[in-house]
Amino acid sequence: MSQIGKSSQGKANGKNSGSKKAQKVKNNQPAVSSPAKKSKLSEDRNSKLKQLQIQRMQLPIYLHKNELMEVIEDSKSLVIVGETGCGKTTQIPQYIDEDNLTRPGKIAITQPRRVAAISVATRVAQEYGLDMTVGGHVGYSVRFEDVTSPKTKIKFLTDGMLLREALKDRLLCDYRVVILDEAHERTIHTDVLFGIVKEAQLIREVKKLPRLKIIVMSATMDVDHFANYFNCQVVYLEGRTYPLNIRYTTHAQEDYQTACIYTFFRIHQVTPPEDAVLIFLTGQEEVEHCAHQIRLLAKEVDGPPVKVCPLYASQTGLQQMNVFNGTPTGTRKVVISTNIAETSITIPGIKFVIDSGMVKVRTFCPSTGLEVLKVQRVSQEQAIQRAGRAGRDSEGFVLRLYTNEQFKRMRPSSIPEIQRANLNSVALQMFALGVRMSDFDFMDSPPKNAINAAFVQLKLLGAIDSVSESITLTELGKKMVKFPLDPRFSKILIMADQFGCLKEAITVVALMSSDSILLNPPSKKEQVQEAREKFRSPYGDHLTLLNIYRAYENLKKDTEKNWCQEHFLNTRNLLYVKEVRTQLTEICKSNGQKRSSCGGHLDQLRKCLLAGLFMNFAEIHGDTTLRREKQYLTLDKGQAALIHPSSVLYGIQPAYLLFTEVVRTSKCYLRNLTIVEGEWLNEVAPEYAASRNFKFNN
Repeated sequence: MSQIGKSSQGKANGKNSGSKKAQKVKNNQPAVSSPAKKSKLSEDRNSKLKQLQIQRMQLPIYLHKNELMEVIEDSKSLVIVGETGCGKTTQIPQYIDEDNLTRPGKIAITQPRRVAAISVATRVAQEYGLDMTVGGHVGYSVRFEDVTSPKTKIKFLTDGMLLREALKDRLLCDYRVVILDEAHERTIHTDVLFGIVKEAQLIREVKKLPRLKIIVMSATMDVDHFANYFNCQVVYLEGRTYPLNIRYTTHAQEDYQTACIYTFFRIHQVTPPEDAVLIFLTGQEEVEHCAHQIRLLAKEVDGPPVKVCPLYASQTGLQQMNVFNGTPTGTRKVVISTNIAETSITIPGIKFVIDSGMVKVRTFCPSTGLEVLKVQRVSQEQAIQRAGRAGRDSEGFVLRLYTNEQFKRMRPSSIPEIQRANLNSVALQMFALGVRMSDFDFMDSPPKNAINAAFVQLKLLGAIDSVSESITLTELGKKMVKFPLDPRFSKILIMADQFGCLKEAITVVALMSSDSILLNPPSKKEQVQEAREKFRSPYGDHLTLLNIYRAYENLKKDTEKNWCQEHFLNTRNLLYVKEVRTQLTEICKSNGQKRSSCGGHLDQLRKCLLAGLFMNFAEIHGDTTLRREKQYLTLDKGQAALIHPSSVLYGIQPAYLLFTEVVRTSKCYLRNLTIVEGEWLNEVAPEYAASRNFKFNN
């Protein structure tokens, strides 16, 4: 194995790895680990546990365990750069726990994505073998799902969940060690956490409270930038368990989707079926299209049977976890994924990675209110992370569908999300912490116009009193921050008392905050439309979804699955919506809200939606009478947009609309719509209507 401390890792990542703060550690074999504790596990479990322990000892990090732990014990903060597959994510939390560095207290390990937090927690729980299940000594916490207990000592969380814990305890006193894993991803919550844990560490030291140790980890990062921010040293962990072979195309590929499919079948026809394949594409539509094409072609092309596993963010947790399941003997598994599979997760059996080199990035423009979805080249960091998904169980191969010259021209690292995202939710959370974003110690500060836009929106929603002065929340704002939601959705739920429609509002918000319950097979458009016609609301998408959920709620349990299949609905996502509704109901109770229902009086619900989404109000453009598709202008920014073709209102031209989001793909579209009356805006949000010079015309 390569020695810890060599600088070649940083060079391979396109980074300056020659930091003066990097500490080199010798490659010494550690002492033999202590004997396993007695347990009452069955023979099968004992056998599996022994296999897992053997695998742990084969990881490159195991060779450096003792000296690595010496560095961790001696450091307040530490940046660890380790190759993908070296074992840092699963092993370092266990080493810290075994050395009793957290007594009393817990270890928090953040992950940027839900699927990574769950899968890594499950693996670590299995390696502990205390009960071979997650939720005991090892647990996880993701949005709307907490699988922990009072016994939990190692807790995997999405970065957003640890940030929510900081709202209750800014010093994070439950934890003695916080590990910020996959730090290179720089999600908006990760960047805020950097500053929160850094400040908590300092305050705890000044107040002589139990010290907080911070460990920042990734396979790829700008080490000098991180080391300077945390004022700490860097340790390089080198070595992979198995070799990795990277190959490039000889010329650029314009149609990368077709190239991915072609490359897969080249592999499929000449390699053993147990060699699984992972394909990286940009979004759900591409993933599903590619999956559909592979399923069709697999029936015509010579080769073993194929199990196709799509993987993207809008799936339920159960669907996402399906990629980790085994396949029948003689069947090849192909996982087709967005960048959700780039980091932390290890999908068993992946021998080949096919990297399209493309990613879909969402960027918010404060001046227009648009969220632009743009397909673009990945960064070098992302390409390296994707490559690291292969070769975890055996020698791996990475087929990059771009040239070596194209790789060299890629950005070294991705633009941090905090510099390209809508900041309203995180600004609300930071106000709850008593911090103004404009005064916060960010590693890379967000644009001032984005911060100001977030402050203005929170002021309009009534969460803060002043854009320029306040650093405290209003009473309404304090209620809003209790919800793990977009502040606009929180406002809808709080205002539901006034409109007597809390039950319906919770349902609609749960549907908007969850993954889509609609299945839309490209080959069955007419059948889908016919099956759902009975639920179609003349008022738009939100109420159509409400009608679907109301019908689902009245079903007998043993009929749910068939009913969902008949109506092209996602059963698992509907179950998830049900769970979200339960949790939102509990939060509403804690706010002192009373149960209410508007029944069939849906004007009350539409007004309630307007009370939270009044900044998402659009009116039809008067100069488009000769056009087939009439344009709408958003009242807030004057942005011209069309009704999205997926809406039940497509082809209808109401005077006024409420939308959930406005996005730009090939054109600007309004998505998830409800028809509202013009005079309602003056009634529900009179100050806003006056500030935008809105005049209702009958």
